[in-house]
Amino acid sequence: MMKNKKLIAGVFALIIFTSTKAQQNDSVKTLKEVIVTGYKTVNGVGHLLESQDGIIYAGMKNEVIIVDSLDANKAINNTRQILGRIPGLNIVETESSGFTANGIATRGLNPTQSIEMNTRQNGYNISADVYGYNEAYYIPPMEAVKRIEMLRGAAALQFGAQFGGLVNYVTEDAPKGKPFQFTTSQTIGSFGMFNFFNSIGGNYKKISYYGFFQYRNMNSYRPNSQQWQLSGFGKVQYTPSKNINISLEYSLLRNRIQMPGGLTDSLFDANPKTSIRARNWLKSPWNIISNSINLNPGENTTISLKTTYIFSNRSLVWRNEDGGPGVLDTIDPATNQYVLREAESEDMHSIATEARFSTNYNLGKNKSTLAGGLRFTYAWFKREEGGEGSTGSDFDLSVTGDYENNLNFTTLNIAPFVENIFRVGKKLTVTPGLRFEFLKSTANGYVIDDVFKITTDKSRNRSFLLTGLGIEYKPKYNTSIYGNISQAYKPIDYNQQQPFGVTAKIDPNLKDAVGFNSDLGYRTIIKNYLNVDASLFYLAYNNRIGEVVKTDPAPGLDYAYRTNIASSVHKGIETYIEFNILKCLNQRSKKGLSIFNSFAYIDARYTSGEFKGNRVEAAAKEIERVGVIFNNTHFSSTFQINYVGDAYGDATNVKVSDNPIAGYIPAYTVLDFSTTYKINNYEIKCGVNNLTDKSYFTRRTDEYPGPGIIPAVGRSFYLGFTAKF
Repeated sequence: MMKNKKLIAGVFALIIFTSTKAQQNDSVKTLKEVIVTGYKTVNGVGHLLESQDGIIYAGMKNEVIIVDSLDANKAINNTRQILGRIPGLNIVETESSGFTANGIATRGLNPTQSIEMNTRQNGYNISADVYGYNEAYYIPPMEAVKRIEMLRGAAALQFGAQFGGLVNYVTEDAPKGKPFQFTTSQTIGSFGMFNFFNSIGGNYKKISYYGFFQYRNMNSYRPNSQQWQLSGFGKVQYTPSKNINISLEYSLLRNRIQMPGGLTDSLFDANPKTSIRARNWLKSPWNIISNSINLNPGENTTISLKTTYIFSNRSLVWRNEDGGPGVLDTIDPATNQYVLREAESEDMHSIATEARFSTNYNLGKNKSTLAGGLRFTYAWFKREEGGEGSTGSDFDLSVTGDYENNLNFTTLNIAPFVENIFRVGKKLTVTPGLRFEFLKSTANGYVIDDVFKITTDKSRNRSFLLTGLGIEYKPKYNTSIYGNISQAYKPIDYNQQQPFGVTAKIDPNLKDAVGFNSDLGYRTIIKNYLNVDASLFYLAYNNRIGEVVKTDPAPGLDYAYRTNIASSVHKGIETYIEFNILKCLNQRSKKGLSIFNSFAYIDARYTSGEFKGNRVEAAAKEIERVGVIFNNTHFSSTFQINYVGDAYGDATNVKVSDNPIAGYIPAYTVLDFSTTYKINNYEIKCGVNNLTDKSYFTRRTDEYPGPGIIPAVGRSFYLGFTAKF
């Protein structure tokens, strides 16, 4: 009783003292309202806010990966460790053939070179062309990436009409409050891998800057395989006032890759390290310049303008696919030389300007958000194929005579778009959207098939109106039930416009692929120990383009006919659960022990045409990744199990075929372990990828880097050191 009286007296004394001090002040200061914004995350995986930086995310299936929080082999961009927590992510693992920018896709779509994705860096496109040649040969090194944003198909309205959605690699910024910071990182590993990464950044008055330089050299898993790569980035930002900032960025890639070729099933089964190609080489210099202006003319309004210019090339010389992957590349006794190689060259140029605005306004008692903009892109692409290369084995891209194929393509795209968040009360948002796409594509040039020369000169205009609707209900701040349906399309790309043989024909009424994505999901974050996101999806992909064999009734000869052969439906479930056991038991614990499970079941099948009922090529039914993470103040470690179900190389679903692209792709399980130790500004990292040395493959191809099966990398080790000054 006496203790309670003393406590009450103490409280009253504090109140009287505070009141007296307040009366002694000449004025009372009222602090401005502070709104905390950020990414909702438990341990590395979070979700985007309803709207940010002029972009609406309400009602969308989305994830944010905080790269710095991951234990992973970032020196070689190990995709399954870095992006593997995205449910249903299918990865083309082509490191053994030199391509470290592994292609990705979700929901049973084609992951090759991420062609179904809208691939961006810092908000601007970094693939060769938005639609005509949407292949990603460059992504920034993961050591320079701060976070990765992933949106499913609902991204089609604001970013572009790709079925796969958006992946955006956001690079590091200049360090806050420092005039200069230097970071250096060196990593060594199996197969002669050496990775050297340096970055600088800082602020001086109204100017900030950040840049990095990376050098990587490796021999890779198989013989006849080597790579060196230089990549760099520089960004300067000028902020004359809190309402204006202007930035200029430049990204570059220089590489040289020796590709060991593909394998037949029998060669792979005998020894997945086998290589019977020693003369295949590729280079792909990449250059990207981007300028942006961001304005905040009022408290509720943002305006941004980004202009990006890509000028790049991909050139290769190789023992081509003639005869298939089993044909040996041997010296001809008659000439005492190898056969002539084939050389190819592709020049890519594209310019894109994207203007965006957003504004918050009052509608009744609620605040609504309007966001919209306009994208203008123009791309020109020159492809030269079938050049007569040398008989040598070294990196020699020289050509004798003319190329057999010489084609020029252009793509013009103009796309205005708008979305609006209507808030109904405090818990419900309804977000309709529109996007109008105008597309003009041209193709001209020639293709030589044996002694025949096929010329083409075509121009095609079309337009689309895409619509979408997103709904999100939040019973609590960190819990939401969301749904979205958005239309999408995939235009006829450059390869499909190209004549492909003297007896082949292209359907004059060839149509672009169209369809839609839909989601219905639930996500919640409970304090700092539980993260749950579970959803159902349904994707319709109509008018898929392919080749069928027809017979000309007059001469009675068969010919290949490129047309819209089928439609497919992709449906299933995607779930992500992460549970931190130690944080659940003690909220203030400085240690963490987490278990995560990223799972997707995907039923992707053709619903029309010759292959009705067959599974879509490369679409695994089940993809599951389970991991255990332990971390404390200085130490963190992750053990990850990756299971990817079986798939087929093409729509026929045959298990064995002489066609290098057709055949069975068996299921596989791969184990990865990584650990990091940090103290002050220093960090040591090490790990093992493919712990059990599993032999497996994810891709069959009829051209480079094949033809045939491209084996994935076996067991490999890495050790690295990082320091900041």
